[in-house]
Amino acid sequence: MQTDMSSGKDRILIVEDEEAIRDMLGYALMKEGYVCEEAIDVEQARNNLQAEKPNLILLDWMLPGMSGIDYARRLRSMPETRDIPIIMLTAKGEEVDKVRGLETGADDYITKPFSTKELIARVKAVLRRYSSKDASGIIEVEGLTLDPETYRVSANDNHIEISPTEFKLLHFFIGHPERVYSRSHLLDQVWGENVYVEERTVDVHIRRLRKTLEPFGFDKFIQTVRSVGYRFSTR
Repeated sequence: MQTDMSSGKDRILIVEDEEAIRDMLGYALMKEGYVCEEAIDVEQARNNLQAEKPNLILLDWMLPGMSGIDYARRLRSMPETRDIPIIMLTAKGEEVDKVRGLETGADDYITKPFSTKELIARVKAVLRRYSSKDASGIIEVEGLTLDPETYRVSANDNHIEISPTEFKLLHFFIGHPERVYSRSHLLDQVWGENVYVEERTVDVHIRRLRKTLEPFGFDKFIQTVRSVGYRFSTR
């Protein structure tokens, strides 16, 4: 099931080797007004990405040849694809698998079998998160600079590579210094209310954000408050 990619609607690339699942996903997404392209493996996905960049990728974990989780890691390592949102699709439901999927750079994780209602809700939430940029002006805190207009971050004039989700998390923290926020509060403020994202997701993104800031000495600003949550503090 292929659709015309020339439309101005949000385009979604479905990378899934099972035809029945591809058809189900494509049908559900097109009913919601999305434009879909399909690939059965990483090689086809690469060809599709070269033709036109999608707004989101639905990526199956278990693919022939290169696995989806390895491909997600590769997508995040390349400048031309690192900003494309990724939702992992998999039959693996253990927490360790979910964490592994998120740590590769995936934005969300859906365990098979899932309802089309849940799928659409998660797709909308991820796309909304990537499109709602705050243009309130450049922010600078002790050499750490954020530009909400371009989603760029620098440390003492050194550019920092950062994903859109980690940027939004850092932007929220810097805008609310010294205050402690629970995981559920951060989910509401950064991911949005009524989204299908587990609180464990916050811990994964906090860890990734710290790792990103660590080479520049700013990871210490993201502090854990035991049994409560997290805060941003320069103290």
